Amino acid sequence: MPMAHILRRGLPLLRPRIHPQKPVSYRRSFSITAKMANPLQQASRIFQAFKKGGPTFGAWQMLPGTNHSRAIALSGVDWICVDCEHGNIDDSQMHEAVNAIASAHVSPLVRIPANEPHHVKRALDAGAHAIVVPLVYSVYDAQELVAAAKFPPQGSRGFGSPFSTQTFNDEDLPTYLQNANAALITIVQIETKEALEQVGEIAAVDGVDCLLIGPFDLGNNIGRPILGEMHQELKDAIERIKEAAHGAGKKVGIYCTSAEGARDCAQRGFDFISVASDRGAITEYFAQTLRVASGK
Repeated sequence: MPMAHILRRGLPLLRPRIHPQKPVSYRRSFSITAKMANPLQQASRIFQAFKKGGPTFGAWQMLPGTNHSRAIALSGVDWICVDCEHGNIDDSQMHEAVNAIASAHVSPLVRIPANEPHHVKRALDAGAHAIVVPLVYSVYDAQELVAAAKFPPQGSRGFGSPFSTQTFNDEDLPTYLQNANAALITIVQIETKEALEQVGEIAAVDGVDCLLIGPFDLGNNIGRPILGEMHQELKDAIERIKEAAHGAGKKVGIYCTSAEGARDCAQRGFDFISVASDRGAITEYFAQTLRVASGK
C-alpha cells in the first residue's frame, strides 16, 4: 500500500513539519481581546464576527468576475468564500476576487482545491482572511495543514507575497508577517467517514479554528446520501461534529442552500453559515421572476 494512502487513512506515522525545538500552541479565544492590538484581526470581518459570538453569515462564490464579487458583497454578508474546489474559478481569478471582496469591506475566504501546501500558500498570499480546506481525513492531515498555514517558527509557510497586505488595509509587510499567524483563520471540512471517526481529535488540533460540515459529501461518505429527507444517522453525525467543535472551544459551520435552512442552523447554535451560492441564487431568482411575470 502506498505511504500516501496509509497516511491519508489516518495513521500519523510522521510528525507535522513544525519547529522541532519547542512545543507550539495556537490556542486562542475569539471572545477575549488581546493585550496588544493586532491590526490584521481588526481588519478581518470574519475574525471580528467570531470574536463577537453568535452566527456569522456568508455567501459562496462559484462564478468568476470581480464585478460579480462586489455584487455579492453588496448583500451585507460578513464573508464570501471563493470556491476553487468545485467552482469555475482559477488561480488568477481567485487573486482578483479576493481583492475585490476585501475592497468592499467583506472578508474574502478561499476554499482551496485540496489540502496541499501550495494551495494553502496561494490562497493566503492572495490575501485570504481564512481558508476552507476540503477532504481532511485525519489528525495528521489537520496538523500538516496548520503547519502550512503558519509562518515560522510555528509552521513552514513561505514569506514574500506583495499582495497579502492589500486585504488588510495595506499594512506593511513586516506588520503582516508579525500578526498573520494570530489573525488568519483555518476552517477544516468534516465530510468523510474517516474524519467523522476522528472528529474530536481533529477539533482539538491547535490552529484549527472552525469545523465546517458539508452535509452532501458527509452523507455520501457515511452511506446516507441526501435524497430528500435527511436520514437520522446523518443528522446525528452533524450534531456530533457540532458538539466536538464546541467541546474543543472551536467554531462550527455548515453549508446551507436556503434561507430557511440557514435560519434553522443559526437557531441550533452553528457559528458559520452560508446562506446561498451564486450559481444557485441566480437561477432561482430568474426562475421565480419568470413564474410571477408569466402568471404561472
